Amino acid sequence: MEIQGARAVVVGGASGMGRASAELLAARGAKVVVVDRAESDGQKVAADLGGTFFSGDITDHAGVEKTLEDIVAELGGLDIAVNTAGGGAAKRTLTKTGPHDLESFTQIINLNLISTFNLNRLQAWHMSQGEPNADGERGVIINTASIAAFEGQIGQVAYTAAKAGIAGMALTMARDLGSVGVRVLAIAPSLFDTGILAGVPAEFVTPLVAGNAFPKRMGRPDEYAKLVAAIVDNAMLNGQCLRLDAGMRFAPK
Repeated sequence: MEIQGARAVVVGGASGMGRASAELLAARGAKVVVVDRAESDGQKVAADLGGTFFSGDITDHAGVEKTLEDIVAELGGLDIAVNTAGGGAAKRTLTKTGPHDLESFTQIINLNLISTFNLNRLQAWHMSQGEPNADGERGVIINTASIAAFEGQIGQVAYTAAKAGIAGMALTMARDLGSVGVRVLAIAPSLFDTGILAGVPAEFVTPLVAGNAFPKRMGRPDEYAKLVAAIVDNAMLNGQCLRLDAGMRFAPK
């Protein structure tokens, strides 16, 4: 799919990997809408890249549905969806005081997996209503997993389950949507210089990335964005979760 002239929505686009993706897509000629929480920097980010900002909480499933309707009405359709919003919490399956509580496990699954699927089903519907390009393609959906999906560390049981679900959905959803020309992929980053890891001093970063094959540093948001652009550009990429991890494999802790 050509990025130039495409209509894109980046959920979680006010910061980090989402922001970098929104900026790169806009720089390459896409019309971009940034979606993030009302208190985020989304308004400024969208203005700086010549796009539009919509506030939204992805766990408000009905609200997100209405927001996407408004976005598609403004864009005149939808071709690219990048979903980076999510988060985790550190809790073990068992501690000395008892088992992992179900409430926080459910919250993490909802935030990451259920909310991502809700976005996907709605994004896919809007894409399916558009005109296909010469290759028969109507859209591409890119979700954010994590290498924790494959080798989750101690205390990441809820986050691992959620991200494994995102990784696992890619092929099945791609098969579901192949008949309407919509591709689905996930990106599984390792440690990136975003969120709580942004700006961590070098002496703390070095042991964190010791398991990298190369380069021995955290990933940069623009490197995530470059993979987003490559996915959009290459129609043969579909139905898989792509690791973006410098050859890292998480140790147990």
